Amino acid sequence: MYTSVWSVCVWADSGRIRQKRAWIMDSFSIEEEHPGPFPYSIGKVVIESSYLVNYLLHGQGVDEDPKNILSIDQSGVIYVHGKVDYECSRNILLLKFEAITASNAVDARFGLEIKILDINDHAPKFQKSVYEVTVDESHDQDKSVLTVLASDEDDSSTNNGTFVFTIKSVTPKTDNVEFYIQQLKESGTIHFKGCLDYEKAQKYTILVEAKDKGEKIQLSSTSTLIINISDNNNNLPEFSGKTGPGKVKEREAGVEVLRLQVTDKDVRGSKAWKAKYTIHEDKNEVFKIETDPVTNEGILTVVKQMDYNEQTHQNLSISIHNEIPYFSCKITKKVPSAMWELDKILQNFDTDTSALYNTFPVTIYVEDVNDPPVFIPPVKHVVVMENIDVGTSLTTFTAKDMDLSHANTFTFVKGEDTDGWITIDEKTGQVSTIKILDRESPFVINGTYTATLYAVEEGVPPLTGTGTLVIHLNDQNDNVPILERNVASICIDKQPTMVNITAVDLDFPPFGSPFYYELLGDIKDKWRVEPAYGTTVSLVKENDVFSGHHLLQIKISDQQGFYSIQNLSVAVCKCSITPNCHLKMDSEVRKGSVCAWMLGLAILILTATCFSLQISCKAEKKKYCMGTSDISSQKNTENPRTDCMKQLALQTHDMELGINEPHCYTDEGQPTVSDELDAISIPEDA
Repeated sequence: MYTSVWSVCVWADSGRIRQKRAWIMDSFSIEEEHPGPFPYSIGKVVIESSYLVNYLLHGQGVDEDPKNILSIDQSGVIYVHGKVDYECSRNILLLKFEAITASNAVDARFGLEIKILDINDHAPKFQKSVYEVTVDESHDQDKSVLTVLASDEDDSSTNNGTFVFTIKSVTPKTDNVEFYIQQLKESGTIHFKGCLDYEKAQKYTILVEAKDKGEKIQLSSTSTLIINISDNNNNLPEFSGKTGPGKVKEREAGVEVLRLQVTDKDVRGSKAWKAKYTIHEDKNEVFKIETDPVTNEGILTVVKQMDYNEQTHQNLSISIHNEIPYFSCKITKKVPSAMWELDKILQNFDTDTSALYNTFPVTIYVEDVNDPPVFIPPVKHVVVMENIDVGTSLTTFTAKDMDLSHANTFTFVKGEDTDGWITIDEKTGQVSTIKILDRESPFVINGTYTATLYAVEEGVPPLTGTGTLVIHLNDQNDNVPILERNVASICIDKQPTMVNITAVDLDFPPFGSPFYYELLGDIKDKWRVEPAYGTTVSLVKENDVFSGHHLLQIKISDQQGFYSIQNLSVAVCKCSITPNCHLKMDSEVRKGSVCAWMLGLAILILTATCFSLQISCKAEKKKYCMGTSDISSQKNTENPRTDCMKQLALQTHDMELGINEPHCYTDEGQPTVSDELDAISIPEDA
């Protein structure tokens, strides 16, 4: 039994306590998990009293949890009746002690504390039975590798509840590393001295023990730590050989010329094993080198054509490194009570570490082959005016055989000439025109026409050189402006009573737009053009023009005064009565062009027949021919009561191009061929 001085809380029944009395009480303690036998005494309460008293206990351990553990007899002896667990119950039991007089009255009440003493009945327990971690072999010594955690359910203020970590074993044992553990309260961190080396050990298994400091008995447990080592680049790649022809034919590209073999002790397929090659002394970047992902060989390829006449061989040097930086760690001295002395190298790709790596010299030879002729220069530009005379000499091409060891003669041949403009003298290379050059040709793009020429040598096999001729054509004013469309329509009862007309000219400025517009014929108070100058202008209808079809002539001049006279068919109708009238009339005008063409053809046939049969018109009837030159005399005013006159039968299919075929009329204004044609008024002085 353990005893100690305890403070006692006293509750006195006022009026019953005599202040002169002295009460003396012992303090008590119980050891947890005491094996018995039960009951056993833990002490006695001694009271100085001259009269008989009885004793009672109430509280924890008696009539409160844990119940029925404690009792007191009439002499003041306290007994324990069962085991007490320190971890599962209170470590101090609070009780009330009462002194009872013979008359069964409470003479006094006191507070009593009984302490439960902890024993070492729990071993330290690790948070995990197995810990596992992976570290790189370049991991620095004295740097944390892994931390373990453990706890003890015994009283942490005693030796029973405190413990220490110890490394019991390390497997395998290698001379390059020494593991140790540093403890902080209930955690232990694994460190090492030296250098990790994947080639010596890919994994370490460490057994760590946590053992408490129990005074009577020490309890312990263990945990297994697995430390996996990942391979780093601690082995430099080394060249071991080469295979391949080591030569290339001139003008050959995209061919493999050499394979370089290397050895590397790092794990096959890892970034520490994969090789990266670098070419030196290749300022023109004629070569490239790639890594074979399976064999790790360096594949040297020619990517640009080489010329034997310029160089017969190329000297290169090839260096090699891995995909991740090189790392090296060597032990220089093992210090017992401190970190070991090491010689470490950690490559940084940003710094020059070329001294670490070997270079491999390579010579690639160029094989001479027959070269094709070369045009000097390969492209020629000439500037000429369009419409120059056929047979004009444009330029003379020159070609040269660059192959000194295979000198051959060659002839000139025309290649692509899409519009057949040129010819070339097979011996001299002189290029001349065989056709009028037209800047407005569909084969001319942005004012230029391109043709290709060949120089074909007489070697075996025959080789061909290619030259290009670019002809830049200066524009001439060889086109007149014409209407974009020769038909138009206007609503008579809607504003504005006008329609836009547009002209086009294939020539370029200053030979093209803007244009000058002028209406010909009897158009006063009937039609006008606003403005008279521009590319697109407005044709305005005056009030005196009634519904029907109207044929107008417009003179359109370019900037240099070159002009054409264009026919314009205008349909005027009442759109309020028939909303789509002007659209229908526009369609009828187009159809009328076809009908007029067919009718004109019939007239031509009939006229030829009349002449062949010697049939003539009546002598007293004077005839008139109406064509482009005299159509301006036609009246453009219809009867006010008519809505839409019949289609003009004299309009031909070429009217949309501004061209009218001549048609004959009598002096009475009647057609000589068909009575179905409406009368057209012809002035007497026509």
